[in-house]
Amino acid sequence: MIFVIDTLANTGTSDEMVAIDAFNDQLQANNQWIVAGGLAAPANARVIDNRLDAGIDTGKPLFAQAEQFSGFWLIQAESDEVAQRLAFEGSKACNRKVELRPLL
Repeated sequence: MIFVIDTLANTGTSDEMVAIDAFNDQLQANNQWIVAGGLAAPANARVIDNRLDAGIDTGKPLFAQAEQFSGFWLIQAESDEVAQRLAFEGSKACNRKVELRPLL
């Protein structure tokens, strides 16, 4: 999974969207695409804890940081090296830092 790291400045440009679309097309053409999407701002997040029927809704995100996840790609890669290469390409396409994390 490739998480896009961004600030709350909403700095996306039309040129970046063109590059992201091209990257998405490449992933799909190479059968590496599973799903991708953007995430709402952290102000829209809330932590829910219903362990033991606690019924807790914090009404706020888990972390209050200047940087946060603004989107993601869930990809299929045949090796760690391919996943890392795709993360570098995704970072370049969206002009943001990304975090690459394997699924268990």
